[in-house]
Amino acid sequence: MSGVTTFETMGTVVSLRGATPDAASEVRAVFAGYDHRYSLYDPSSVLSRVADGLVQLADTPSEVRDVYALALDWRERTGGAFTPHRPDGVIDLSGVVKALAIRDAGAVLDAASDGDGDGDWMVSAGGDVLVRGHHRSDDPWSVGVVDPTHRDTVVGVVRLEAPRRAVATSGTAERGEHIWRRAAPTFVQATVIADDIVTADVLATAVVAGDAEDLRRLTSDAGVDVLAFGADGTVWATPGARSAVRTEDGATSAVT
Repeated sequence: MSGVTTFETMGTVVSLRGATPDAASEVRAVFAGYDHRYSLYDPSSVLSRVADGLVQLADTPSEVRDVYALALDWRERTGGAFTPHRPDGVIDLSGVVKALAIRDAGAVLDAASDGDGDGDWMVSAGGDVLVRGHHRSDDPWSVGVVDPTHRDTVVGVVRLEAPRRAVATSGTAERGEHIWRRAAPTFVQATVIADDIVTADVLATAVVAGDAEDLRRLTSDAGVDVLAFGADGTVWATPGARSAVRTEDGATSAVT
């Protein structure tokens, strides 16, 4: 397996394992393309120009409108817990574009794996991880879950095995209150394990933005597993995720 490649983009650090130098260069380009189109910190980006009123959304490239449509679809599917609109009405697609970049990076790494998509690789970007294959031999890729109140303590380990290849964590411990909540804070951190990274990333944000009822509704179809850390110190876990978490007293609250 190739070594570790890291680079900064989208305000975070991307780490690649199992990428050849050529594939790593392609992955950089994937992230740079998304950042150039959707960053609200770059005044020349398409989305910044929309926010400034210089361009109408209807006049943007079709790929931008497609991403916005995807975000609106997730708003509907999460009952509004996830939204592509800031409180001031500005369109902000950061809730989906990082995951889309990771998804596309995975496609690049698959294509570089002798064309059969069976290579072993990991893409990690700001709390979101997508993998294929194994870390070494038959050992699955493992991702640690950090205690949101004690950032030097790992309270859980998620083992990623097909089809559950993606994990995303959203919370307030590192970046503060950057998530647009629609309810009084119930959760301070959520880790979602799913088959695809977009689902994992969006639902991690939606859980933190919502409340306990949102958590139950979003996990009702058993399509994902969730570890959610409550503002009151309670750790919530779906049945499939309970084995991944460790607490001092061994207690978790089940999501039913």
